[in-house]
Amino acid sequence: MNQHQQQQQKKDANAPRPMMGGRHGGMNFEKPKDFKGTMKKLVTYLKPYNLKIMISGLMAIIAALLSVLSPWLLGLITSEVAEAYQAGLFAGGFPMISIPVLGYGLSIGEVTLLILATYILSAFFNYFQSFMLIGMTQNLTYSMRRELSAKLNTLPLQFFDREQFGDILGRITNDVETINGTLTQSISEIFRSIALIIGIFGMMIILSPILTGVVFITTALALYSASKFVKLSQGYFRSQAKSNGMLNGHIEETYSGHTVVKVFNHQKASYEKFSQINNDLYGSAVKSQFISGIMMPVQFFFGNLAYIGIAVIGAFLVLSTNPLIAIQVGIILTFIQYTRQINQPIQQIGSIANVLQSTAAASERIFNMLAQQDETPDRTSLKSLEKVEGHVVFKDVHFGYVPETDVIKGFSAEIKPGQKVAIVGPTGAGKTTIVNLLMRFYEIKSGSIEIDGVDIRDMSRKDVRSLFGMVLQDTWLFDGSVYENITYGSQDKSQEEVIQAAKLAQTHHFIESLPEGYQFGLGENGQNISQGQRQLLTISRAMLANRPMLILDEATSSVDTRTEVLIQKAMEALMKDRTSFVIAHRLSTIKDADIIFVMNDGNILEQGNHTDLLARNGFYSKLYYSQFDAS
Repeated sequence: MNQHQQQQQKKDANAPRPMMGGRHGGMNFEKPKDFKGTMKKLVTYLKPYNLKIMISGLMAIIAALLSVLSPWLLGLITSEVAEAYQAGLFAGGFPMISIPVLGYGLSIGEVTLLILATYILSAFFNYFQSFMLIGMTQNLTYSMRRELSAKLNTLPLQFFDREQFGDILGRITNDVETINGTLTQSISEIFRSIALIIGIFGMMIILSPILTGVVFITTALALYSASKFVKLSQGYFRSQAKSNGMLNGHIEETYSGHTVVKVFNHQKASYEKFSQINNDLYGSAVKSQFISGIMMPVQFFFGNLAYIGIAVIGAFLVLSTNPLIAIQVGIILTFIQYTRQINQPIQQIGSIANVLQSTAAASERIFNMLAQQDETPDRTSLKSLEKVEGHVVFKDVHFGYVPETDVIKGFSAEIKPGQKVAIVGPTGAGKTTIVNLLMRFYEIKSGSIEIDGVDIRDMSRKDVRSLFGMVLQDTWLFDGSVYENITYGSQDKSQEEVIQAAKLAQTHHFIESLPEGYQFGLGENGQNISQGQRQLLTISRAMLANRPMLILDEATSSVDTRTEVLIQKAMEALMKDRTSFVIAHRLSTIKDADIIFVMNDGNILEQGNHTDLLARNGFYSKLYYSQFDAS
């Protein structure tokens, strides 16, 4: 479909142009327009996986709470050993110490095994919740990609006219991967971080409200300073992203068109522009990385302040005789470990907030695409043509790309079976639009188009398009062998039929000269062969398809004059007894057409054969002689 879109944009000036300034499939730096609404849709999309999410969330909470127990147990061991040492119990060797744990007296070995068990169980629950989430998100993104792919096949051509290819590609790849990464990591991290924060602060308040205050103050200061640095660095990160995009665009533009750059001696100017963008990128990158690099030392600084505060104040509390504030010496060790643990989930929640913004933006773009209006569904009672004669009638056809403006204004024409019809006219006259309407790439506003007496709207789109073979000016080849490209859409054809089609299209000789012949691998869009050779392959493809009717849109525009003569002869044999539509700019190539439609401003000005139209000395005559004089 993209090839028709490109033809339309080139040849119909009245067609809507693609939106400029769109995203190019890169990272989403913009915020979503409707965060709450998009997240609600995403939650609804996740509904089939609610049970798995709840189980994985519960596992994350259990793993977090188990990790909270180990510092407390280590503190109990430290306190009991310290008290035993002060009581002189170590004088006769290592004593049997009973450590009270939830009302039970356990030995040091038993508590050590309990600590080890908490670590193992925490790792076990973390692993299985991650395993469950990964399976869920892979299924989700697999389904999402399938849904997007299916949606693309049902969207009308208008959607591709207004959206950039890179933007569509970015939604299917980068945006889906953004959601995948968020669901895989952020869901478990949200449960885990909240459980850790609540569990740790709960345990700290129970053990010592005073030391809890020390940890709370230093943590709040660390978060406040981090937020300031993040805010300061965001502007530089945006500049870095912008410069990086400009640099990539400049490199792609310059090196894909390096021949033009060299022909016009533009290397110096291109290098200077590259240097300017590169310098901007360097400056913003250095500043953003410098500021973000300060954050870690600042976090360490406040973390060390917390350790000092816990050690100093904790020492006074250990020595205090006030039973309301006195603590055991092991609690100092517990608080130091809790301080180390608490920073990570708090910072994680802050980063998750930013991740959710980008996830919402990605989800919004995906949901917007899924919400696009599909092609008008086929009618319920469809008709089909058992034998195609090729009698095509346009009856008072009106069409516009936007409702307010018609580009086809009351087009009426009759093409008899087997006629070769040429459609000519200036750029923007509506030539390619007529063909697109005939193929039902667009739906007409009013009037009708009939094939053998059947309105094409009473036929399925698949059946209508199966009636036509097409060769366009813009070739389309995929990454595969020459043989695979010729048999595209005609995989049931034999090798002999493929070779015969190639011979008719004057393609066989050059294919045989390739290193591997018909198995020669073509690069992306056939970039490793010439433009003329690519055109010949697409003509071979149309010949092999052997459809009842043909559409040729400047099909020989990219071949040399000698090859064009040979192809014209092959085309004459191919078009014999078949209704054919030929769009041409070079009027010398359609002299032998049975009927020529001269179009301008969406309607037929003149019609007749070449000789009759020249004799009228009208619009066609002016077009023809202007080309003759120009040549």
